[in-house]
Amino acid sequence: MRNVSAAVKYTLGRIGLFVAVLAALWLVEMNIFIKLMVALAFSAALSFFLLKGWRDEMAEEMATAAERRRAEKERLRSALAGEDQDGETPPN
Repeated sequence: MRNVSAAVKYTLGRIGLFVAVLAALWLVEMNIFIKLMVALAFSAALSFFLLKGWRDEMAEEMATAAERRRAEKERLRSALAGEDQDGETPPN
């Protein structure tokens, strides 16, 4: 999956695991709500191990975006305060 957000890949992976576990449980005789709960628990446990790379990639992507927003916010604050790019106030 090239050029796809890490969050999208991870989310689709989680949904895919849930559907796969639910499909495996479909033949077992039990209440549908219990099947859904068991599928949710098992898919969460499986995703912890199987989707570690995508989860780490998503966390890195989110950290990079947060840092970029913080830097942009700081740049805008400096611009509003009348400071130049070096962080010094211009002479009057």
